[in-house]
Amino acid sequence: MAKAKLIEKIGYGFGDMSSSMFWKIFSYYLPIFYSDIFGLSLGATATLMLVTRIWDAISDPMMGIISDRTHTRWGKYRPYLLFFAAPFAIAGILLFTAPPLGETGKLIWAYVTYIIMMTVYTGINVPYGSMLGVMTNDTNEKTVFSSFRMFFAYAGSFMALYSWEPLCNFFISQGNSKATAWQHAMIVIAVFCFFLFLLCFRFSKEHVKVEATSLGSDVKSLLKNSPWWLLTVAALCSNLFNTVRGSTVAYYFKYYIGDQVNINFGLFSFLFFAGLFLSIGEVCNMIGVVTAVPVSRKIGKRLTFVAACIGMVILSILFFYLPLTNAGFISMLVLQILISVCTGVISPLIWSMYADVSDYATVKDGSSSTGLIFSSGSMAQKFGSAIAGSAVLWLFAAFGLVPNAVHQTAVAILGMKLTMSWIPAGIAFLMIIIIGLYPLTKSKMININNALKKIRKTE
Repeated sequence: MAKAKLIEKIGYGFGDMSSSMFWKIFSYYLPIFYSDIFGLSLGATATLMLVTRIWDAISDPMMGIISDRTHTRWGKYRPYLLFFAAPFAIAGILLFTAPPLGETGKLIWAYVTYIIMMTVYTGINVPYGSMLGVMTNDTNEKTVFSSFRMFFAYAGSFMALYSWEPLCNFFISQGNSKATAWQHAMIVIAVFCFFLFLLCFRFSKEHVKVEATSLGSDVKSLLKNSPWWLLTVAALCSNLFNTVRGSTVAYYFKYYIGDQVNINFGLFSFLFFAGLFLSIGEVCNMIGVVTAVPVSRKIGKRLTFVAACIGMVILSILFFYLPLTNAGFISMLVLQILISVCTGVISPLIWSMYADVSDYATVKDGSSSTGLIFSSGSMAQKFGSAIAGSAVLWLFAAFGLVPNAVHQTAVAILGMKLTMSWIPAGIAFLMIIIIGLYPLTKSKMININNALKKIRKTE
């Protein structure tokens, strides 16, 4: 097929721009919304985020199977962008709605709205991710598409995270309660995300024609696909790393750094707050995404992945030793910049490597399970975030953190410092081991791509 048009790559990027705006707010601000605004305990919130993942273990592969067997004039996966855009926006608003209920009622509301949101997220994001496998046959082009996807994803995350606290503060200044202000802020984000998915549907296109094979053969192929197993565990760890750090930040600033701290650079100074810290990370993720394409073309995706993980280990450990001084705050920003470049390198590689795993299955077993394979990436993302978010809250509870308390104990502070440093470093080290075993090297993918050209049709 001819090289994909730029507008298709941009249109594809709009999809993850929308998903990531929601996902980052859910990952980084929903825990503190539940515990400090809605009034759920840390333990109840942690259990909620973990238990709801049981449904995701079923819904993600189910959606992959359904989308693999969908036939419309718009393609297999693309129509779901249109069908689920409005439910996606509405579910996000409900998630940040805090009705005046008792303790049991609040817990039921949280479970129901969280499950609805994750189900809708599955309905739109599994087909969206699977599109990467049918937009091009070329492995390098897949990395380019994946890089556009992640570049726009981090751009959306930057906008959402940087604007979230100002939006909430604006609606509070209009006389709204904190709960209502957070809901109104979510409405603004949700409307924007709705239109982004419509644009993604409008400009993206499926070029590769893939005929569905039997479900039994697809599942059999998947279970014996060793690259899939290794990549899925690595994807889970990647989201563990990001969510452990990200879900700690709001607590870290509120209870350790403080919300009225300024960084002084001599000629100028500015307020150092959670939204700034997170949004700078998103910008630097974008730098990492851009870096991933030329580096992976030169040395391969696996070696690029490992190099980024080594950087994440070293930089995360250094974060533990930074003091609460002006120099310490500047160092925090520098480490956040460097860590985020590394995680930005990894993000497009994961999705591009899932496309490679799908191609590997097609050549090896004749399987056409693109949706099923990509659904595992979505499931790993959700499980990684859920396990990390739950573990962080349980850890905070075990270390004695008390929501809304003015002063926290030294032990509680230690817990927050560990979740920003040594614990993520350990997760990144595990990723190095896993990807070191990943067998789809650059040379093997050249052979697979040559074989694919003989058995697939494109338009």
